[in-house]
Amino acid sequence: MAQSFNEPFLPLVAPDGDDDEAAPVALTGRLPSYISDHRQRLRERFMQAGGQALPDYELLELVLFRAIPRQDVKPLARLLLETFGDFNRVITASPARLQMIKGAGPAVVQELKLVEAAAQRMARARVIHRPILSSWDALLDYCHTAMAHRETEQFRVLYLDRKNVLIADEEQSKGTVDHVPVYPREVVKRALELNTSALILVHNHPSGDPTPSEADLSMTRQVQDACAALGLVLHDHLIIGKQRELSFRAQGYL
Repeated sequence: MAQSFNEPFLPLVAPDGDDDEAAPVALTGRLPSYISDHRQRLRERFMQAGGQALPDYELLELVLFRAIPRQDVKPLARLLLETFGDFNRVITASPARLQMIKGAGPAVVQELKLVEAAAQRMARARVIHRPILSSWDALLDYCHTAMAHRETEQFRVLYLDRKNVLIADEEQSKGTVDHVPVYPREVVKRALELNTSALILVHNHPSGDPTPSEADLSMTRQVQDACAALGLVLHDHLIIGKQRELSFRAQGYL
């Protein structure tokens, strides 16, 4: 039997001109059939074929249904995609930037951030407490999910034990669009506190180009020297761009 998705009896237009989100007031009137039928068809297609069968704007519509239950969300979905570029960039956009879009109120932002948090947690579960060097593709997927679409630079350190199992993934600092402060002493100090044997540095380039800057190269040498002095191994430094990443080890910088 086909699954039925019943919509609540809700008006199309919010009271007092608030057309962003549902308000906690008594609601009357049935959702217009062209909207409720579209929602049911879209949900059924998702359940039958999965998210891969839907274009970005339809997948985004599904996310918006919960936040905006009483109006056509297709225009907002398309506006978000036009503004940010694709589904990934929409859900990883900052709350402040999202709320600059007409129609994207707090409930919309909450749904988008919930999807982002779920994606990051699932990706992280594939690498945490597992041997990193044999799960390299999963590690890259996690780094891209967590960092590729950020608007400012973020610096993370992955701490490994003697068997190269990831035991801690910590954000060390946040920066601007083209700079993040890194303190090598703090990096190795934390490694000793965690009783780790090796580490991997990771940071993102919001510009999308993962080519290392002179500051990136200098900072990496400082961390490598600090690690060597304490018997720690610096396995790699990954720079995450929009579409690809750069490995210092693979490029011969380490």
